[in-house]
Parts: sequence; C-alpha cells; structure tokens
Amino acid sequence: MSARKKPGAKPPVVMIHGAFTGPWSLEEFAAKFRSAGYVVHLPALRHHGEGKPPPSLGTTSLTDYAGDLEEFIETLEAPPILVGHSMGGLLAQMLAARCDVRALILLAPSAPWGVAPSTLMEIAAAQAMLLNVGFWNSVLKPDQYVAGSHSLDRVPQPKHDAIFKRMVPESGRATFEILHWGLDMRRASEVNAREVTCPLLVFCGSDDRVNPPGTVERAAALYRDLATFEKCAGMSHWLVAEPGWENIAARALKWLDQDQ
Repeated sequence: MSARKKPGAKPPVVMIHGAFTGPWSLEEFAAKFRSAGYVVHLPALRHHGEGKPPPSLGTTSLTDYAGDLEEFIETLEAPPILVGHSMGGLLAQMLAARCDVRALILLAPSAPWGVAPSTLMEIAAAQAMLLNVGFWNSVLKPDQYVAGSHSLDRVPQPKHDAIFKRMVPESGRATFEILHWGLDMRRASEVNAREVTCPLLVFCGSDDRVNPPGTVERAAALYRDLATFEKCAGMSHWLVAEPGWENIAARALKWLDQDQ
C-alpha cells in the first residue's frame, strides 16, 4: 500500500478522454464509479475545451498531454486508478510507466510505439492520412464519416448526433505519433513496459475498427501477466457509452474490488 493512501479509502480515479472529445465523453462512465464510492477526476487534455482551439493545438504532442496529466496526478493524495479511452488509453499507459499508479483500466486503447497493426484497415487508414500533406502540424477537424462509420457506429442515432456535435478538433502531431509511430523519430508514444508495475484490465470491442482486438491484445501482451485482456462481443469503439457500456463499467468495478 502506498504511503499516500489513507487506510480504508478508495484510491482516486482519473479518467482520460480520447481524441476529438473532452471530459464529457466519460460522464456516464464516471457516474457509475462515483456511485460505487470513488472520487473521479475528469481532466481535459490541453486545448480540448469546446471553444475554438489555438493553432498551437496542431503541434501539441502526446508527450505534452502526458506531461500535463502527470502534473495533475502529482496533486492527488494517493496513487490513482487511471481509466483511459482510445488515445486516453495510450496516455494512461505512458503515465503508468512514469508515475505511481494503482491500476489501469483501458477502454479500446490506442497502442504504444512498436505495436504493429493487425488489420489492413488500420494500415489503409494511416496511409490515407499521408495524402493530407502537412496534417502532422495541423489542427484536425472531426470527420463525420469517420466518426459515424468507425467510432460511433453502434451508438443509436439521436445520441450519435449529440456526441458528434460536441466533438472538438484534435492535434495533427498527436495523431501522427499514434498512426505513424514508425516515422516518429522522437518515439513520443513509446512506453517502457518494464516500468509498468500495476495491474491492467484491457477492454476491446470485437467489432472495433479503430483499435481492433488483434492490435489491442498485442499491446496488452507487453505487460505480461499484469494485464487481463477482455474482448467485448458485438461492441465497437465507443465503449464508454454505446449499448453494453454499463456491463463494462460493472466488470471494471468488480475487478477493482478484487484488487483492493
């Protein structure tokens, strides 16, 4: 038990949202954890308010996001549980290698540097981005087709429309660092898996085309017997709020109870 943790107290929870979104995307998931007695923090990544972002968003790196989150974690009274969705799941892995963290719950996480894609669709999506020359230094706007056909494809239409309306621009630099890690000489998304010593629960939808199960399982394998990988039948990428998300939240809470 960490010296910072008060006896009998539940550790704090920090939920990290994904690309093109904000803390609002995790509100329903956070409510389940709060009902179970956890104090939940929902920090916004740099420049991810719902107003117009500055041009500097385009060159904001994953390491910038992680640095901001690390500073926030240092203000907490105890090592937190990190819950990360999509890009937020990658940031959670990066943080676990450099911070004192109690546990990781990863929801359809992006894979760290060196984990090869497992589907032709992943490769094709990355190659298609390269046709947009200079995207790696640009502010990227949410794409309704990509969101609808890949990320929100199992979300009912009224809720789907409401989610897309709230989506915000994303960093081209961070997107490059995730999709084209082989070209990133800085290795921004690299995680030293040997430095991760906390348990991990890793979820992925069986029908996820953004971060498909084969790729996510390869990422989970980096952490050896610390990681528990679970494939969610019939689910896609929006594990935080698509039909069936309540079962994932319940499973995560049960797993945490067993880990206390």
